[in-house]
Amino acid sequence: MTGPDTGPQPETGAGPEAGEETVAGAGAGAGAGAGAGAGAGAEARTTPTPTRKRPRTRPRPRTGTAARLADAADAVDAPGIVIAVSHRGRRTVHCGGSAPPPAVPLDQQRYEIGSASKTFTGLLLAQLVGTGRLSYDDVAAHHLSPGPAPDSAPRNPATLRHLITHTAGLPALPADFYPQALRRWSTDPYGGYPAERVVAAYLRHRPRHRPGTRWHYSNFGASVLGHTLAAATATPWEELIARHVLAPLALTGIRLHPEAPDAPGPRAPGAAGPGTDATGHRPNGLTPVPGLVMGGFQPAGAVRATPGDLLTYLEAHLHPAGTPLESALHTVRRPLLRRGAGHRHTHTLTWFQHPSPQGPLYFHAGATTGQQAFIGFRPATGTAVAAVTTRRIRLRDTFVATAYALLSEEPG
Repeated sequence: MTGPDTGPQPETGAGPEAGEETVAGAGAGAGAGAGAGAGAGAEARTTPTPTRKRPRTRPRPRTGTAARLADAADAVDAPGIVIAVSHRGRRTVHCGGSAPPPAVPLDQQRYEIGSASKTFTGLLLAQLVGTGRLSYDDVAAHHLSPGPAPDSAPRNPATLRHLITHTAGLPALPADFYPQALRRWSTDPYGGYPAERVVAAYLRHRPRHRPGTRWHYSNFGASVLGHTLAAATATPWEELIARHVLAPLALTGIRLHPEAPDAPGPRAPGAAGPGTDATGHRPNGLTPVPGLVMGGFQPAGAVRATPGDLLTYLEAHLHPAGTPLESALHTVRRPLLRRGAGHRHTHTLTWFQHPSPQGPLYFHAGATTGQQAFIGFRPATGTAVAAVTTRRIRLRDTFVATAYALLSEEPG
């Protein structure tokens, strides 16, 4: 997420990008149709030489999925890190980091996934459109403010498709967001800006460009989309997500708010219990930060999930057939627009898509005030990667690049 989050996702897995870019259609797509881990030491072998010089030693790469995950975790400096991979139905999970082992194992904790939450909101949109309740071409303002618009304030013409694809002509965040957020930028930037303010800011905003012509990453737009779906169905966004995405995919451990250790109330069987929220840290990796409250920006970044639930979510994208969301899961894979120099960067309804010799990669990353996440899948190889860490993004951060490399490498 922009500001307290990562914003636009990397084009090479190396870091965030920014700026406004022209876009082009990409075919029919949805728009037309619907310190340390295990094995820190490296072995060495002697390489024979034809001279009497002292033989050189070279580290022998660790092999196998578990070893590669350990190497990847070693490359990331964070108090805690979990990297989970599913390859053709077999899961491998590695936990590491510089902090002492916690009472609740790292892979059983819930993590803030930041902007990767937008994939859930996009999947919800695809499901609601697929069932005929909405259209991608619905104008959001018509649902948010029914009735005739005053002549002095004509409606914003942006559609639901524009909002989810960051082409609605919106800034990253509303202009009046920053004054109230600056004093708590590192701990609680969103909590003081409720849904009503998000909607009001949208209805008075005038796009700088005609919707659909420019791409600009926007937490504002994704949040407005969630509130539009709620208004159109007369159902709160949290209930929509739970009913149409989380429950059908059996994502029982996901939460949309931070929970206190003594949070009361029943929970679903198998759900992560109260007190299992991971603790994030500032960029120094030492100073803890409180759980992030998203306020009116929930649809853009509220999901908190265990690594296991994230793999379950990605496995549904790998193998949509037979799932309750089969049609929507196929929809969110289809190329929808291209952007960047030469329009070489492809996006689906919800995912960043990159080509590879073994088929396209689909991915999204996110960050909050104290945590980072990367989720992605590659259908051709049956591979999914979910990686989370408990340190806020910082300059020359290696986390996203490391996770992206695991997704893009040859499976073995």
